[in-house]
Amino acid sequence: MRHSLRPLLRRATVGALALATMWAPGGALAAAPPSPEAGRLPFAERFRALQHGGMVRAANTSISCRAGTAQPSCPAVRDGRTAVNGDLDMFYVDVDTDPNTYNSSRAEVRLPEGARATYARLYWGGNLRVGEQKPPKDNGRVLIAEPGGQYKEVLADTLVGHRVAQGADAFQASADVTKLVRESGSGLYTVAQVNVAMGRSAAGSWGGWTLVVAYEKAAEPLRHLALWDGFETLAAAQEVRLRKLSFPKGASGRAGLVAYDGDRGRTGDSLTLSTGATDRRAPATLTDAANPRTDVLNSTISEPGSTPSQRVPSYANTLGYDSDVFDLGTALRPGGDQLAFRLVSQRDAAWTGALFVAVDAQ
Repeated sequence: MRHSLRPLLRRATVGALALATMWAPGGALAAAPPSPEAGRLPFAERFRALQHGGMVRAANTSISCRAGTAQPSCPAVRDGRTAVNGDLDMFYVDVDTDPNTYNSSRAEVRLPEGARATYARLYWGGNLRVGEQKPPKDNGRVLIAEPGGQYKEVLADTLVGHRVAQGADAFQASADVTKLVRESGSGLYTVAQVNVAMGRSAAGSWGGWTLVVAYEKAAEPLRHLALWDGFETLAAAQEVRLRKLSFPKGASGRAGLVAYDGDRGRTGDSLTLSTGATDRRAPATLTDAANPRTDVLNSTISEPGSTPSQRVPSYANTLGYDSDVFDLGTALRPGGDQLAFRLVSQRDAAWTGALFVAVDAQ
């Protein structure tokens, strides 16, 4: 396994994962210093490895439409009806029974039997300015509970992306949680206290979290694994190019994307993939049943396969939060020596946060 240190040195690492129980005497959360922030974080490699194994992820939203007589359409929207967060009054998702948390949601890390986690990173983010204005001091802090466990505080261990633009006060933070996931394994993880604002505004309320896990298992093919992250608005096309990544003809693979404030039904955004420096063919558009060709940022948490990992709650329309995994089989058929992903949004005021890939090396 190889880890790329250059992006970490560039990013001015500022902290570490805290795995102590969060509650101090009296039930209060111990104070933590605000994390250093930057208005723009260019996409850079966070992790890379060549190993027998793959990558999985767990993800969920932290906020949804407020159900009630004032919004009778909310249940139908959650079930998948086309709607955008800027047209709805939004309220926190809170699935735990802890009175000290105001938002919480769960999602499953599903590792293959016998697999061992080699790297895990938690991403969380949202909009701080909606009907209320949330202070940014808690952007770099979140709570996580492993399957059957208690909440632990997690602090961002790198610069937090935080920028006011396009009517939103948006941020994304992340932290290495490898030790926790390696020791806890598969199951439902709960993430709480994502710093996201509720209410209604033209910019809309949105936010959520994604836990990306790389694993090794000797019985699986040798694969290139890579994780890139940053925090960018999609005012123009964005490209992430993974070089020195040779894969044969007929290779298989998957890619995952984390993005914010994509609106279902507003077309004009797409994700394409090109392979090989000398590949003359047109880029392949990444699409599936959950993600139309021209509306890839459509408020979905999706993955290939007939039995997706569990989520609580499991809303079909996540109203501004996307964490999607795509099958790359068709795009990889000619083989190549690099992958170039290009994300375009012509209509949505969207933000991108992370991209990961697992591709056969032989």
